[in-house]
Amino acid sequence: MVALKVSSKQWDALDALRFSTREAKVFRNATIILLTSAGNSKPAIAYELGCSVSTVDNVRRNYRHHGLKGLLPKKSPGRASRATAEYREALRAVVQTPPQSLGYGFSVWSLARLAAHLKRKTGVSLSDDQLGRVLRAEGFSHQRPKHTLKGQRNEVAYERARRALKTLKKRPSNRMLTRC
Repeated sequence: MVALKVSSKQWDALDALRFSTREAKVFRNATIILLTSAGNSKPAIAYELGCSVSTVDNVRRNYRHHGLKGLLPKKSPGRASRATAEYREALRAVVQTPPQSLGYGFSVWSLARLAAHLKRKTGVSLSDDQLGRVLRAEGFSHQRPKHTLKGQRNEVAYERARRALKTLKKRPSNRMLTRC
């Protein structure tokens, strides 16, 4: 195996990468290359950094083929989100619109209602959990609404009934106490 030699310019770039990253794996990968260049063996590097020998091999190979970019994590594979740019645009518009102005009989959006509305409008169906994640990514928060009658009730009648109830609670009971 040919030793991995690093020039002083490359050493500086690796050191800068190590101390500018917040990701432990990137720090570890740059350290593996620096330790390899210093002449340390694979088992010694693996032991020192708490990783496997195959990890040391993989990092070395990635560095040889791709340079510094080979030390950075790759985007994890996976299906692209169904929440397209058009869906997100429709979401932002709908969330900021009161449901009653769209003809609904309720005044607060729930995740299920919002998902159903957006499915009708865009044809894209997301679960409530996924919709919640997309909402957070778009800068919105969602909580359960607190349903109260404040502002809807007759406050004068409410206060009168509250005082009457308080007086009833203070009145002594007419029941007789008997022994069991």
